[in-house]
Amino acid sequence: MPNETPIDTRTKILEAAVQVFAQKGYHETRMDDIVSASNTSKGSIYFYFPGKQEIFFGLIETFTGLLESRLKEAIKAEAHGINQVDAALTASLRLFSQYRTLAKIVLVQAVGLGAAFEERRRVINDRFTAIIQTRIEKGIQDGSLPIQNAELAARAWVGALNEIVIHWIYTGTPDLEIAIPEIKAILLRSIGANNR
Repeated sequence: MPNETPIDTRTKILEAAVQVFAQKGYHETRMDDIVSASNTSKGSIYFYFPGKQEIFFGLIETFTGLLESRLKEAIKAEAHGINQVDAALTASLRLFSQYRTLAKIVLVQAVGLGAAFEERRRVINDRFTAIIQTRIEKGIQDGSLPIQNAELAARAWVGALNEIVIHWIYTGTPDLEIAIPEIKAILLRSIGANNR
C-alpha cells in the first residue's frame, strides 16, 4: 500500500505472525506462511525481521511492552503500596484474558526454544518481578504490608501467575475475568494483606 507507514507494515507482519504461530506453532511456521498471511512481500518481511526468531522476539517484546505499560498505568492511579499491588494484579490478569492468543505464544510456545529464548524469558520475568517487588516494598514502607523479603514474594507471585495463566491457556479454566477476585485474594494473603 502506498500510504502505509513503516510502523503499519511492521505491525501488519506481527499481527499476521500471531495468527500463524497460534495456528501452526513456532516450529511448523515458515517465513512464507507469514508473508502470505500478512499480504506483504518477502522483501518487506526480511527488511523488518531477518528471520522467524526475530519475528517471535518482536511478538514477545510487543506483549511485554503492553503488559508493562498497563501495569505502570494501573500503579500510577493508586497512592499506597498495597493498592498499587492490587491494581497491577488486576491489570495483568485482564490483559492476559484480553490477549489469550498472544499470551499463548509468549508463555507456552517460547518454552524450550533454546538459550536465546530462555534468556529473553528470564529478563522479562526479572522486569515484572522488579515491578511487583517495588510495590511490595512500598507497602512495607507505608505499613500496609508486614516486613518480608519483597524479592522472594515477588518471584513467588510471578511463578504463581505464570502457572495460573498457562493452565488457563491450555484448558480455558478458570475464566480469568471471573477468577480475578479469588486469585487476588490468594496472592494478597500470601504477602500479609489479609483484609483484601
